[in-house]
Amino acid sequence: MILTTIHDYIGKTPLFEFTHDAYEIPKDSKIYAKLEYLNPGGSVKDRLGFYLIEQGLKTGKINQDTTIIEPTAGNTGIGLALSALNYHLKTIFVVPEKFSIEKQQLMKALGAEIIHTPTSLGMVGAIKKSQELAAKLENVYLPKQFENPDNPATYYHTLGPELIDELAGKIDSFVAGIGSGGTFSGTASYLKEQISDIRLIGVEPEGSILNGGKAASHEIEGIGVEFIPPFIESLPITRFETISDEEGFYYTRALAKNQGLLVGSSSGAAFAASLKEVQQLPAGSTIVTIFPDASDRYLSKNIYL
Repeated sequence: MILTTIHDYIGKTPLFEFTHDAYEIPKDSKIYAKLEYLNPGGSVKDRLGFYLIEQGLKTGKINQDTTIIEPTAGNTGIGLALSALNYHLKTIFVVPEKFSIEKQQLMKALGAEIIHTPTSLGMVGAIKKSQELAAKLENVYLPKQFENPDNPATYYHTLGPELIDELAGKIDSFVAGIGSGGTFSGTASYLKEQISDIRLIGVEPEGSILNGGKAASHEIEGIGVEFIPPFIESLPITRFETISDEEGFYYTRALAKNQGLLVGSSSGAAFAASLKEVQQLPAGSTIVTIFPDASDRYLSKNIYL
């Protein structure tokens, strides 16, 4: 394969198949993981960054002099910065201090400016700061991933159809983490249209509020919410699965040691939830999940120790 732009390599990621030989999976049942960490920027959010920039240009919200400002834990920023390179656009990302230094370094490597907000203010504080910055500058575009319908549309038009094609429509349950809610809702909406009785399982870490708990700190990055994402409000979600840091990191390490899958802790949490879900389904069932990003952006967090 010869590329002339790295953006041609976004999407069409492989599926990894797990069977009962490796984990406690009922015979004839299967768990498939979409290896989104193999996108060029290292995460599922490469799809989003590309789609947001393209839609902004198409609708006239972005021109060659526009500055992109976005609050992000890192992966959306990396995806946006990667796509902004094509058009020489300036990018500024507002990042709570707690998030991994590797993701911040990657954003900087792609030309972005990083502005920190206090960890104690969470993503809500980063959103507020990005709005304050935008009010002071001219010709600014805020993609607003947490409320922009282009977020779920990205995955409705890309990830969902890929899964249907690759598995020939044979999916009994879709299990995936929820952060902004865009990846989950866009993919789930498409799958639900194709498979009316599919089960939809949202995954969150302890410290997220989807199962009614109080917002609190957690070590699993990339998923978990401090407010209910608007994208998931109307989805017929079967249930939310809350995964502890201990369990999420256990499976993150197991995936590396047993299968050579160097994924982040949100992938470990998604796999833990998939193993719980497969026990509730009849033998011969098929579950598909998403491994959103790579482990190399969390090494300073000692995820393998």
